[in-house]
Amino acid sequence: MDTPPKPAVIRQRKDFLAANHGLRVARPAFVLLANPNYGQGTRFGITVTKRIGNAVVRNRIKRRFRELLWEALPAEGLPDHDHILIGRDAALTRDFATMRKELGYALKSAREGKGDPPRRPRRPGGKGRK
Repeated sequence: MDTPPKPAVIRQRKDFLAANHGLRVARPAFVLLANPNYGQGTRFGITVTKRIGNAVVRNRIKRRFRELLWEALPAEGLPDHDHILIGRDAALTRDFATMRKELGYALKSAREGKGDPPRRPRRPGGKGRK
């Protein structure tokens, strides 16, 4: 049985930034960004910020996301799109099978063009009120 090739990995910052202009689907463990890449194939990237935890925690989440994406993208991913997963706190403790179902739902929503409403713009000058 032939296994489909693994999707390419996004490594350049400009591609991550461009994905912010695409479709956004939020789930409890992650946020999926899907953005057309105009003929570069199905690609993926993973972002987990330092707010989530130390390096050990972030790397564990990234490994879980990588496995999810390798499994889901060949069959369910959008062709010629970049897929970015942004980790949330729940990604570490959430059941893997549950995250797989949520990723399938998020990819289905993205295929149908049903993203979440745009986020409100951040206030200039910092993280928030003091």
